[in-house]
Amino acid sequence: MIHETAIVHESAKIGNNVKIGPWTIVGENVEIGDDCVIASHVVINGPCKIGKGNRFFQYGSIGEECQDLKYAGEHTRLEIGDNNVFREGVTIHRGTVQDQGLTKIGSNSLFMVNAHVAHDVMIGDNCIFANNATLAGHVHIGDYVIFGGHAAIHQFGKVGSHAFVAGGSVIIKDIPPYVMASGHHAKPFGINSEGLKRRGFDAEAIKAVKRAYRVLFRQGNTVAEALAALEESANEQPSVALFTEFLKTNERGIIR
Repeated sequence: MIHETAIVHESAKIGNNVKIGPWTIVGENVEIGDDCVIASHVVINGPCKIGKGNRFFQYGSIGEECQDLKYAGEHTRLEIGDNNVFREGVTIHRGTVQDQGLTKIGSNSLFMVNAHVAHDVMIGDNCIFANNATLAGHVHIGDYVIFGGHAAIHQFGKVGSHAFVAGGSVIIKDIPPYVMASGHHAKPFGINSEGLKRRGFDAEAIKAVKRAYRVLFRQGNTVAEALAALEESANEQPSVALFTEFLKTNERGIIR
């Protein structure tokens, strides 16, 4: 159902059972999958491809041009997966040609009030971003990551899967998988053990992650030394392999 006051561009592709509320604008080159619900006063601009079952609350701005001063109207995109929830005032910008020209969000994530996703951000699945969480340009976020309210990350930053960022934190270095981070600037405060239990990690896998954390953060090793020490255990325990793969690709340094 499309409300009579909504404005939908003739090029937009609207799936089955989509609800679009009053005074909402769906722009050119927007594709919306089946069963999406879009409230009133939402603006969705393209090029933008949205999957199935997403819900957009009022006053969101989705797929707008980015705020990067280098942006000069180039053809860039936003892609959103399935079953995400975008609460009031969420803003998401398209990519830039200086990167891949793409901002991409996976599936099953919750973006609470006024969360911001800048240009060229890549987000995995099953994440939560609390009120006013802010992701700067070119940031990469893994799966099952949680950001507390008002947490912010510097451009080009990376956060590994299953990490937890406390409210009000400011992140200027990368956060490895599983790590709980807090502070301004953010520092590591152990492993997200409770989150791992909820996601089905067994006791042995969690113990292995804790041992890896001690090697990386508590034994005075450099990142290179810690990586070398963890390679053997990573061959035996897949949970540690997620740690080592992140460290191998790290370029900005990690929180300490």
